[in-house]
Amino acid sequence: MRRRDFLGAGLAAVASSAAPPKRPNIVLIYADDVGYGDLGCYGATSVKTPNLDKLAAGGLQFSNVHASSATCTPSRYSMLTGQYAWRKKGTNVLPGDAALVIPPGTPTVASILKDQGYTTGVVGKWHLGLGNGNVDWNGEIAPGPLEIGFDYSFVIPATGDRVPCVFVENHRVANLDPADPISVSYTTPFPGQPTGKDNPELLRMHPSQGHNQTIVNGVSRIGYMKGGKSALWVDEDIADTLTAKVVGFIEKNKAKPFFLYFATHDIHVPRIPHQRFIGKTTMGPRGDAIAELDWCVGEVLKALDRNHLANDTLIMFSSDNGPVVDDGYKDQAAEKLGAHKPAGPLRGGKYSIFDAGTRVPMLARWPGHIKKDSRSNALISQVDFPATFAALAGGNVPSGGGPDSTNVLPALLGQSQTARERLVEHAGTLALVEGDWKLISPSKGARRNEATNTELGNDPEPQLYDLAKDIGETNNVAAKFPERVRAMTATLEKIRAAE
Repeated sequence: MRRRDFLGAGLAAVASSAAPPKRPNIVLIYADDVGYGDLGCYGATSVKTPNLDKLAAGGLQFSNVHASSATCTPSRYSMLTGQYAWRKKGTNVLPGDAALVIPPGTPTVASILKDQGYTTGVVGKWHLGLGNGNVDWNGEIAPGPLEIGFDYSFVIPATGDRVPCVFVENHRVANLDPADPISVSYTTPFPGQPTGKDNPELLRMHPSQGHNQTIVNGVSRIGYMKGGKSALWVDEDIADTLTAKVVGFIEKNKAKPFFLYFATHDIHVPRIPHQRFIGKTTMGPRGDAIAELDWCVGEVLKALDRNHLANDTLIMFSSDNGPVVDDGYKDQAAEKLGAHKPAGPLRGGKYSIFDAGTRVPMLARWPGHIKKDSRSNALISQVDFPATFAALAGGNVPSGGGPDSTNVLPALLGQSQTARERLVEHAGTLALVEGDWKLISPSKGARRNEATNTELGNDPEPQLYDLAKDIGETNNVAAKFPERVRAMTATLEKIRAAE
């Protein structure tokens, strides 16, 4: 049985009921490291998120949506391609000079929608590699987003804590002075270039672990870099810069259907929000970065309103994985957390196979098509976006594309409270969620990431949880239900082996 047929069994009748009268614009805001409990609409009280709460009130709030993996690169790969990243080697968290991990010609959300007449754009964090390896940052940088379906791209090559600390617009580093060429290495430091390890006196934010190589803007990063001074970003301005590009894309393309993938930098480390957000919360830089993220969402909503596009646009918000507090910098995130629970009632976090690693917020609004202030517990994976958006646009995923992607459009539009029967979570080992049951495969890895103080969920014995009664995964009932363990293990192996 093909993967999509196996994973989506029983959904065909539901999926066929969705027939939107008009293809909407699609704006996908994909945040970084935002947890299930980080937003006001999901119960947070220590930080205010009025724009995200407004988005939730205007549409549908989901409680059982999952990124495919508990870290960023594999989640982004899965979301764009409709293939679980654990099926493909090389989709682990990438260095900043990695080659593009999505081969040109691979069907993606962007290429599928482009084939249906959409203008497509990506703005923000990329972290899926660029070029074919050994990138010349001073020349044409390809292949990249433009080769897998995007008409326009303005991206951070990897992450804010990795070099090169520049933006790449389409095929070129933005604002680069040819007289000051960029050099990047992930193995060898450049003579005369200060590092966080050797020159801590130059730092305004110190690393808690790792992150002690090249210094840019008073913050030491992962990797070594020299040159490109005119092209270097200023951390405090990243959110403003990205949001301006998003608004510009909307205004330029308002007369025709468009798909916009806005991958925010917030709230990933280093958390250095703009001055106007400092002190907006009691939680220090992490809380203030959430406030900055909420502002970004508000600017997108304003742009849609100002251009009379709100009623013609499906706008969605989600996150690439669960939360992490201390992720490499001394930003007082742990000390100032107070009563805030980034994962809400869930166990674990970023890097973890427990649900907080992959169960993330998701909001969807399309006035006149999605009921206001509604809720859904439908089981959905972000790997479903290619098939679902294809159906929304009136098309299909090309043959061979999106092998793990299921059309869950009725659930996305609130027409059905059911979607998938099962999905796979990934964080080193694999877990199967099937209805209210979750099976975590045995694994020999460490039980805790000591650097981030995160429970990883590894155990040499199988773990079984009844999520309906135990959403916090505190009571392993594998010994009580051995037949269910055997059946779910067999199902997971079939999925793993499916072609």
